Amino acid sequence: MNILMVGDVFGESGRAAIAKHLPRLRQQHAIDFCVVNIENAANGFGVTPLIARQALEQGADVLTSGNHIWDKKEIVEYISKENLLLRPANFPAGTPGSGHITLKAGPHRVAVLNLMGRVFMNPIDCPFRKADELVPELRKETPIILVDMHAEATSESVAMGWHLDGRVSAVVGTHRHVQTADERVLPGGTAYITDLGMTGPTDGVIGVDRDLILQRFMNQMPVRFEPAKGPAALHGVVIVIDPETGRASDIRRLRVPA
Repeated sequence: MNILMVGDVFGESGRAAIAKHLPRLRQQHAIDFCVVNIENAANGFGVTPLIARQALEQGADVLTSGNHIWDKKEIVEYISKENLLLRPANFPAGTPGSGHITLKAGPHRVAVLNLMGRVFMNPIDCPFRKADELVPELRKETPIILVDMHAEATSESVAMGWHLDGRVSAVVGTHRHVQTADERVLPGGTAYITDLGMTGPTDGVIGVDRDLILQRFMNQMPVRFEPAKGPAALHGVVIVIDPETGRASDIRRLRVPA
């Protein structure tokens, strides 16, 4: 089974990269299931219902998110009704939406679990304990479990990979907008990468106009961030999974210039 997982879609150029490349990549790599992190798609901050629907129409099966999920107030009503857009499962009880879903993919079922780290992030519930709570329940439905670990600290992502090795099919990191080069299949059969990278503009600073970021660094005065202009790229991974056992056998990085 071939799984495509795509890193944080950022702004208009990121959305354009999804529209241009996702259908082709699904065909080129014989993709059976696709997960896209969408939380920065609306001008770099949050996602709107229209953008979410477009990404699903363009080839995403499930959309994941992170700390920017609530930046657009209109998403609250949408996520309460549309279970294909996930928010981190370790948000407090009573938060709108869901942090996991299990769907059919041909003859098989695939579960997606969205988690968020706490180091340098919002003070929310423990992602490790939430994973321990949910993974056994998801494994009752399917051995194929994909985890989006949205985290700031690389150490927290690495720790989650080891924590879930052998219990899930993949742990992939998002949020940092820089693709890491540490993809591997862990000893227990879990595909891992610390960060998928960003799907968006390549000539800015993690998606933002570089002049604005340089201004912020140099004078420490607040500035309004705007997405960078110019060329973009799609970043992600293709993972090969045995659908009977849920064990991964391969993970390959993707970088597709747009």
